[in-house]
Formats: sequence, structure tokens, C-alpha cells
Amino acid sequence: MGNNSTKKTLLVAFVLCIVCSVIVSTAAVALRPQQQLNQELDRKTNVLNVAGFNEPGIDVESVFSEQMNARVVDMQTGDYTDEFDPETFDSFEAASDPATGRTLSGKTDIAGLSRVENYATVYLVGDPDDPDQIVLPIRGQGLWGVMRGFLSVKGDGNTIISITYYELSETPGLGGEVNNPRWQALWEGKKIYDDKGSLSPEIHLSKSASGEHEVDALSGATLTSNGVTNMLQFWLSSEGFGEYLAKFRSGVSQNEAQNADGEREFEGA
Repeated sequence: MGNNSTKKTLLVAFVLCIVCSVIVSTAAVALRPQQQLNQELDRKTNVLNVAGFNEPGIDVESVFSEQMNARVVDMQTGDYTDEFDPETFDSFEAASDPATGRTLSGKTDIAGLSRVENYATVYLVGDPDDPDQIVLPIRGQGLWGVMRGFLSVKGDGNTIISITYYELSETPGLGGEVNNPRWQALWEGKKIYDDKGSLSPEIHLSKSASGEHEVDALSGATLTSNGVTNMLQFWLSSEGFGEYLAKFRSGVSQNEAQNADGEREFEGA
């Protein structure tokens, strides 16, 4: 066929598409394990960051294994469960599985997630029964999409240490300021709940923040600020980690609480 032949042009284009498809597919399959390792490393880096352990040049894997104790929490009871391995448990997959997730109604879905998991991995710093810090995964709708991050809370189950986001598509300079260190510093020492033992969180963003339950809203980013408030109101309520944090606020360790629950079940039987 001549160079100006229509058949030759189509044949060359077809062969080129096939070759490129094979190369791209092979690269995607070959690099998948490395991508998964990078994702896992990024998760650990962000957990260390919100807990205050991430410094330039550290060995992330080593520091994470030394400082962090991962546990899977049943959010409906607030107890730990050994049903899942915290090293491999994927809360996003759990949310889509009818056995481990649930669909939210309009009134409860204030974070705009539609479905959430019934179990979640938390990270403890210090003694697991009386931790210095509790790192919780949080997520919810911002202006342009889902924002995912971590919230670090003191072992009293009520005092915020830090907040960070590792995935977001908010507008740079506006909603993107959620990852500005100066704004994140405003969260330290803020209280989640009132002093009456309620499971309803009081923490929120406000344009004129002054109280211990208020943080300055993001200037020019009302919808992102509302998204941050809504996701915290959801994940820190009884729909999320409310029952779990309540056990720390009561001053009873997780082991004591679970032993007491077991004794009550035994007596009831």
C-alpha cells in the first residue's frame, strides 16, 4: 500500500493504538503495588503529621510503628473489635458493603456522604487504655468534592489537638486554606462537647469565633467552612465516634468499659 493509501493510514493508526494500550495497561499493572505502597506511606505520614510526629528526614515506617497503635472501632457501640485487622481494614470499602456499612437518611447525612462504614480505624498515641492522643479519620463534602483528613483529640475525648486534610479539591487561597498551618493552629485546645455529657458536638466554625467551641471560619469560603462544620458535627456525634469518645470522657478505660459490658451481657443471660 502506498503512503497516501487510506487503508494504510487506518492500519497504522489501529496498530499504534493497540501498542500504546498494551504499554499503558502493562505499566498500570506493574506499578500498582508501588502505588499502593505510596498510598499507605501517605496515610501514615498524615497520621504522624496531625499527631505532631512528622519531621523532615524521619523514617515514617519506623516512627509510625513506634508511636501509633491502630485499632478498629465499632462506632455503634464505641468498643474495639478484633473482627478486622487494623493494618488492612479499608473503611471506604466497608462503607459500600451492606454487612459493614449503612445508608444515611437526609436528616443524618449532614456531611453529604450517602453511605458510611460501621467500623473505622483509629490511631492511639501512648497507652492504648489511657492514650495521650486519639487520631480519628474524618471526611465530608466541601465546595467541589469530598474532603478527607484526620482529627487529633486528647485522651480526655474532648480537647482538640490538631486537624489536617490530605485530600481536597477546594479553591486555593479560599477553601484550600484548611491546610494553612496558621488556620490549623487555631484548633488547638478547642472543646468538642459541652460539660453536660451530651453526645452532640458543639464545635463549629464561626465568622466571629470567641468561645471554646468555635474556630474562625475561612474568609471568603463559606461553603467550605460549612462543610468542615458539618463533617465534624457528623463524625463526632453518635453517628460517628460519639459513643467511642464518650467512654474517654467518662474516665473509664476501654478495657474497663468492654469488661463491664461483657458482665452485663453475662448477667442478662
